[in-house]
Amino acid sequence: MKRTFLLSILALVPAALLPLTATSQVFPSNGKHHGIAQEDRTYRYELYAGYGYTSLNQVNNSRYGLQGVNASVTRDFGKYFGLTADGAFYSYPISTPVVQNSTIKPVVDTVLFGPTIHADIYGKVSGFVHGLIGGEHTGGTSQTPNISFAGGPGGGLEYKWSNRISFRASGDIIGASFSLTGNTKELGYSPHLSWDSRATVGAVYHF
Repeated sequence: MKRTFLLSILALVPAALLPLTATSQVFPSNGKHHGIAQEDRTYRYELYAGYGYTSLNQVNNSRYGLQGVNASVTRDFGKYFGLTADGAFYSYPISTPVVQNSTIKPVVDTVLFGPTIHADIYGKVSGFVHGLIGGEHTGGTSQTPNISFAGGPGGGLEYKWSNRISFRASGDIIGASFSLTGNTKELGYSPHLSWDSRATVGAVYHF
């Protein structure tokens, strides 16, 4: 009687473990199992680099924007939220001066940080919005101060070319406080707020 009881208990052990064995099976190396594709791998970091453009509203009589490069790194926390560090450098176009009746050669560079929210839109297209704050430097124009607190909102679209590579187009508007050059009587070199639009196109590497 005891032997029969023990055999019954031993028979229940593999029966109980069978569902765990089935659930622990992995997909084969080709990423498919019974016709179901394995989900795309998610990455924690995004590295972006591309062409950039910015307007030059803080400089008197400016008539053209500046061109340069824009780069950023985003650390993703989950599917929708990330933290971004953004840097950009812009210089004057070689062919024409950007300021009327002047030979100055302005440059602008920014370092900004802030949160990013992103989500899939349709198929391979996704979108994001961010809010960035940091500092902006305007050189070659005797701006006061030459470095200002800066920040503003922005966003863009991405097209997923592969699991690791995407193409991005984005824009933002960045506010900063610089005095109008030569406006000593009206402002006494007190800073005033100006807004510069920025645009960038480039590639994203996910890792």
